[in-house]
Amino acid sequence: MKSYRKTLVAAAATTALTAGLLLTQTGTGSAATSAADSAPSDIKTVSSGWSIPWGLSWLPDGSALITERDSYLVYKLTQSGTRTKVGTVPNVVTTGGEGGLMGIAVSPNWNSDHAVFVMHTASDGNRIARMTYDGSSLSGYKALVTGIKKNKYHNGGRLKFGPDGYLYATTGEAQTPDLAQDKNSLNGKILRMTTDGKPAPGNPFGTLIYSYGHRNPQGITWDPQGRLWEAELGNSKYDELNLIESGKNYGWPTCEGNCSTSGMTNPKRQWPVGDASPSGVTYADGAMYMAALRGERLWRIPVDGTSADTPKAYYTSSYGRLRTVETVPGKNTLWLSTTNADNNGGEPDGADKVFQVELK
Repeated sequence: MKSYRKTLVAAAATTALTAGLLLTQTGTGSAATSAADSAPSDIKTVSSGWSIPWGLSWLPDGSALITERDSYLVYKLTQSGTRTKVGTVPNVVTTGGEGGLMGIAVSPNWNSDHAVFVMHTASDGNRIARMTYDGSSLSGYKALVTGIKKNKYHNGGRLKFGPDGYLYATTGEAQTPDLAQDKNSLNGKILRMTTDGKPAPGNPFGTLIYSYGHRNPQGITWDPQGRLWEAELGNSKYDELNLIESGKNYGWPTCEGNCSTSGMTNPKRQWPVGDASPSGVTYADGAMYMAALRGERLWRIPVDGTSADTPKAYYTSSYGRLRTVETVPGKNTLWLSTTNADNNGGEPDGADKVFQVELK
């Protein structure tokens, strides 16, 4: 039955793409609709044969470093599709669920420091580490931040450098909801740090914490005005797209989606969990693009200043669980990856792909 269903889905997707049509669905919220600047058009496979590709970060030459969550490997992938193994990150362990080798971030000063940052699960919890990439291999592992609790699920894991030059990390609440409200815990937070793993200047509490009250954030990106946006996995009701501000409380576990509790910051958009369960998010040409796992679709959410307008879904059920989406530097193009080989996808190792999406 599963094989038959996938055959039908693939046939429907092929027909839709050939006709220039894409499946759509609207998320919940009240912001007004704005005109689309561009939208996904052509999609092609850049590379196949992956097993749970998780993090992606661009090198100055236009290629990307990509992590595999359960193999603990890092690969270099060129835009022409050539894949090269560059190393294994040491001290990584699995949690049998969502932990392992997750986010990766290339230093904005890579040409001078050759530094690469990774977030992963270790025996003592989740941590952030720095390594050196000399253009051919990884070496020189150094743990920068430890003490982030781990669990089978809710490990967060995204790493990105912001336009301010500081490193941001998302942490889950490790299936312990109260940690999200505990400012003495690094869990359920967005962290902001220097390249030595120290609190960045201007952090609201003088610690690594930038914002709190998060359940399991796995996507962060910035718009052209430098505003930080975050995609967050909800529990049983709503997933969220949040506009992140320093020191704000985003509600979990008191709130899931919009609520009227004093001191809590509401999301800019929210979705039923079956329509999203988001991981990566990126900005491109007037909109946020949010990759959905359980929802198996790519959401496009137009943004206008601090408002997020009516979402529209693309590729619904065409490619399975969508984990990471990133904008190709200097192009109106996205890279989009799947994690169908994870526990929830149920596909064999090597089933995952990296796609290229043209925006027109």
